[in-house]
Amino acid sequence: MDWITDPQIWISLLTLTALEIVLGIDNIIFISILAGKLPPEQQAKARQTGLMLALVTRVLLLCSLAWMIKLTAPLFAIGSFGVSGRDLILLSGGLFLIVKSTMEIHEKLEGGEEHTGTSRVVPKFSAIIVQILLLDVVFSLDSVITAIGMANNLGVMIAAVVIALGVMLKYAGTVSDFVHRHPTLKMLALSFLLLIGVTLVAEGTHQHVNKGYIYFAMAFSFGVEMLNLRLRKKSAPLVLHEARP
Repeated sequence: MDWITDPQIWISLLTLTALEIVLGIDNIIFISILAGKLPPEQQAKARQTGLMLALVTRVLLLCSLAWMIKLTAPLFAIGSFGVSGRDLILLSGGLFLIVKSTMEIHEKLEGGEEHTGTSRVVPKFSAIIVQILLLDVVFSLDSVITAIGMANNLGVMIAAVVIALGVMLKYAGTVSDFVHRHPTLKMLALSFLLLIGVTLVAEGTHQHVNKGYIYFAMAFSFGVEMLNLRLRKKSAPLVLHEARP
């Protein structure tokens, strides 16, 4: 019971929980965008299922620390470049994010069925869950590696992941509704996911990317967009007033 009175344990838990929440925001956004393709009555269930799968995936990976360590060992080499299991997951996940984000951006810009004259095909619930699960593996790997680097106590790591996923599960609906209500914010979120995909590909090819710059750029862009949303909301009544005869 010494861990109860150990301040280092609590500091590690709070710090790691906060970091897990930050790293999980992009996961929430991607899950929200995918779930938004389903009928309204299935969207909440898809978000909850996706986050629960993320929780299970991260806990299983944390409990497989020995396997995680081996995951960074080269499986084969291409010339002088050693390719590990982690590299393959990051590369495949990054490319999937790039392709998926590009397709989503193209659909939003081109207008989908509005320009083609065909009705939109609603994807199956199971197909959306499979896509969410694939991305959960990628995001979970990055999250678990971060947790291993910050804490040496398995209990602390699992507790931080569970708490962070609980917070994400509680506010996933709020984040999803906010993103879907503002198309420009949704486009910005897709651009963030595209940037994250490029970052994952770079890391998969052993190119170190300082994520502090990435998250600062994302936070700055989000802050500017929030100012734009507030400005548009403030100016809307003025436009309506001037339009009246």
